[in-house]
Amino acid sequence: QVQLVESGGGLVQAGGSLRLSCAASGSTFSGNAAGWYRRAPGKERELVASIFSGGGTNYAGAVKGRFTISRDNAKNTVYLQMNSLKSEDTAVYYCKLSTNRSVYWGQGTQVTVSS
Repeated sequence: QVQLVESGGGLVQAGGSLRLSCAASGSTFSGNAAGWYRRAPGKERELVASIFSGGGTNYAGAVKGRFTISRDNAKNTVYLQMNSLKSEDTAVYYCKLSTNRSVYWGQGTQVTVSS
């Protein structure tokens, strides 16, 4: 059974930083694609950042230059480093793992940015 567990969310002031972690069990990030998504109150879930099997990355325009997605294969963990946080970054952040068999989601972690 595949499980993704996010951590690292919390309350931070605008301009601050947080690092989210997503640890996987039952499958691996190595060789697969992973992503971070977020859902703000009253909005649809949206893609924040992706990291592909080969290590390439992709970012939503709203976070480009501020957020960095990375992967540690040894720890089977994907990270999202978030800098220069803004109030509009407030959302529940979800980790996603895409394998050739299925797609898996974490339970989400709340990020709240106070202005």
